[in-house]
Formats: sequence, C-alpha cells, structure tokens
Amino acid sequence: MNDLSDLVAADAIVPRLISTSRRQALQLMAETLAKSAGIDARAAFEAVLIRERLSGTGLGEGVATPHGPLPGLVRPIAAFARLDPPQDFEAMDNRPADLVFMLLSPPDKSADHLKAFARISRFLKHADVRTALRAARGGDELYALIAGAVRSDAA
Repeated sequence: MNDLSDLVAADAIVPRLISTSRRQALQLMAETLAKSAGIDARAAFEAVLIRERLSGTGLGEGVATPHGPLPGLVRPIAAFARLDPPQDFEAMDNRPADLVFMLLSPPDKSADHLKAFARISRFLKHADVRTALRAARGGDELYALIAGAVRSDAA
C-alpha cells in the first residue's frame, strides 16, 4: 500500500528542515506534528527522544523513522521531513538520514503502531520512492507521493 495519507497530513510535511543536530531535527519535527495534530510538542519530542536514547532509528539508505508512544492519541500519526543537512540517526550503513518519518502512536495500541511502522518501511524500501521524495519540488509534490497520488512502479 503506497497511501500514507491517513498517517501524514499535508501540513505535517516539511520539504526542507534545516537543523544542526539530530536532536534539533526531532524537536522541529515534533513541533510540526504538534501544530498539525493538535498535540503537545514537548510530549511528542520527549516520546521520540526516549526511543532515540535506546538506539538510533536510522534504517539505512538515508532514511530514519524516529517513533514513540504518546498518551492521548487514538490512532498513529506521523510527520515527514527532508533534512538539510542530513543527520546521523545511527543507521547500520552509517549514512546520515535526509528522509525522516516521525511516527507517534497510542501506547495501548502496539499492533496499530507496528502496522503503521511497517507501512512506512515498505514505502521507503524502494529506491525509486526515495529518489522521488528527494527530487520533489515542495510540500504539494511530497504529499502527492506520500498520499499515493503518484504511483511507483516498484510499489
């Protein structure tokens, strides 16, 4: 399934997030997601920061998926950002991440969290999808890719 629009709202996409560290990138993404979803930015930041302290969330190929549980949510929600410059999320291939999906889920719905995480991972595993995300010219194009309006041959 290439449609992630139920997870990522158009206003939770940052085409160019300028940050000087992974921590700053996480904080800015948490603020974006908070504005989009009407949640507490500090709580969102703390949720993903706790997970990041356990181990990095870099998947490799320039992709990271910081995630965590957030009380008060009824379903998983996510934000997407292209980082400038890429930041180290401790991926196995040692490549810094420039494509980042931040996923927050209700703590009592781990199955929903795993399904959402798997959908994001499947979406990002295709090289042509990553290339298209990097080449997109703004938020509208990024949302079209994420929402599945632009179909990938590999998906």
